Amino acid sequence: MSANPIPPLHLYSVPSDAETVPMAPLKRERPRTAWTADQLMDAHFPEPKWAVPGILAEGVSLLAGPPKVGKSWLSLGLGLSVAAGGKAFDSVPVEGGPVLYLALEDTPRRLQTRMGKLLGGQPAPAGLTLVTECPPFPQGGSEAIAQWLERNPDARMVVIDVFAKMRGQAPQGVSAYDADYVSVGYAKRLADHYGVAVVLVHHVRKAGSDDFLTEVSGTNGIAGAADATLVLKRARGQADGILHVTGRDVDESEYALSFQPASGAWHLLDGPVTDHTVSDTRATILRYVRAHPGAKPKDMASELPHVDLDTIRRTCNRMADAGQLTKDPGGRYYPDTETRMQDPGEVSALSGCPVAPSDQHEHPGQSELDLSALSCEDEAERTAE
Repeated sequence: MSANPIPPLHLYSVPSDAETVPMAPLKRERPRTAWTADQLMDAHFPEPKWAVPGILAEGVSLLAGPPKVGKSWLSLGLGLSVAAGGKAFDSVPVEGGPVLYLALEDTPRRLQTRMGKLLGGQPAPAGLTLVTECPPFPQGGSEAIAQWLERNPDARMVVIDVFAKMRGQAPQGVSAYDADYVSVGYAKRLADHYGVAVVLVHHVRKAGSDDFLTEVSGTNGIAGAADATLVLKRARGQADGILHVTGRDVDESEYALSFQPASGAWHLLDGPVTDHTVSDTRATILRYVRAHPGAKPKDMASELPHVDLDTIRRTCNRMADAGQLTKDPGGRYYPDTETRMQDPGEVSALSGCPVAPSDQHEHPGQSELDLSALSCEDEAERTAE
């Protein structure tokens, strides 16, 4: 055996640079918690710090999903991006800063292999601290994370993969809801005191639901105590996953993601989620109608040479029933009601109908309120596609 065996990799054994003179931790003032109404209205509060703009803000965020959907790949990829100051999801610029990643179900070898794929030959960021052992929150885990945050005052994110390893035993004599709320509260206190994003990787229930918030495993106390909830679900069509996001400082949105098996990276797909989760026929129709509002099924035939006109008509009708398109009495289709009600402007040479700007969102993803459930396609449409 070696005379100097490698020490166990846990939060207390992360080495520091021997040549660096240790600095005294920054003194943090206790946050104010009471104001009169006029004082509160006159107070100035800084905007929330974002680990990933529009998706992960300071505070506690749950990242939930079914087993083997790719949550760990996603969270490790985000950790690398934030620590390096690169682009999250290969498209969202992020400000760099130290990141603590608690990979409590992994070994150092597995982490090395995964990072090697994600980095693709790029140098590993020194700002990412990887830990495979940490006591639960009630048994010293909170203090251990706090010590790391004190040593890294510019930290931007802490990832706990998985939350179940850190929550500890439920207090005796409390309800399941209260126990779940208390367990997230440990992370909440750290996030609020240090102004960082704390991501808790969690699971979803086996039973699906139309409301993604109810799919989070456990009672409503878990999602209720968190500042934001992100649920990664498998998709169909061109997208490999849909990331549902909602929270106190985060707009309720959906993002279509594509998983790259060769690199293990999740990439953000451009445009509304519906463009990537509907069938190829529907996606083509959506793109065409956005570019040519007021088009009729026969106008779309040139874009779908392998689909007969009757199938295009049936598909357009079903899309109108599902709220994906709107239809006027003359059988013309529009991307939304507002576009349909506008006065005719520029006329398309192809369709003879008004041409309006694309309704693509300025930012990736699409508001949950703009989306409607997709209707099932009949056998004839699937065959045509």
